[in-house]
Amino acid sequence: MNIYVLMKRTFDTEERISISDGKIADDGAEFIINPYDEYAIEEAIQLKDAHGGEVTVVSVGSDEAEKQLRTALAMGADKAVLINIEDDVEESDQFTTARILAEFLKDKEADLIIGGNVAIDGGSGQVGPRVAEQLNIPYVTTITSIEVNGETVTIVRDVEGDSETIETSLPLLVTAQQGLNDPRYPSLPGIMKAKKKPLDEIELDDLDLDEDDVEPKTKTIDIYLPPKKQAGRILEGEIDSQVKELVQLLHKEAKVV
Repeated sequence: MNIYVLMKRTFDTEERISISDGKIADDGAEFIINPYDEYAIEEAIQLKDAHGGEVTVVSVGSDEAEKQLRTALAMGADKAVLINIEDDVEESDQFTTARILAEFLKDKEADLIIGGNVAIDGGSGQVGPRVAEQLNIPYVTTITSIEVNGETVTIVRDVEGDSETIETSLPLLVTAQQGLNDPRYPSLPGIMKAKKKPLDEIELDDLDLDEDDVEPKTKTIDIYLPPKKQAGRILEGEIDSQVKELVQLLHKEAKVV
């Protein structure tokens, strides 16, 4: 199987986010593979082990994403590709990323493309479906199980409060949901091997795209942190008086009753 994984570099989930001039300040912040993309990488490696083939991890971003791509190689991916847009694209959105990825993938004869369900820094879940639409291949989102039997693929996906089983065919794009697998940690031998595995870097010009082709369709007006929560209040005294005070507070201050 020829498998491609879409990977994004995101803030560490334990990072404290700070805002500066209406933008997220990333000075000194730690970055990781988007957690949902880790499920995608793990599933790609397991499918390769079961059916043979090759796993290539692709990321759109800047030079800084090389560290996360090397981590993916250490996990067991065979190749990595960084599409470096740092010098060519000033602003980007999900359309930009999907357009670039689709252009890169259009002649790669991928049997299966796997991405994370969402990126934890944006949460739109748009990139995978957009790529599939541009490649004109079927896609299934939020999958928790996938079985490949020749050209036939059986998938279980999350739906509201339940699950859904779908049968489709290759080529196919899917997005990984939590519960699909348990991503492995890179082993020391894997880390050493990753240093020798190919990591190619290309730019927008190599894809015959220019900035106008990938101009974002959306614009971020402002980014701000949620307001700080007020300290809670402890009611004291007899139960009857506490209930009366609570009702008054809900009515006059919270204005919910």
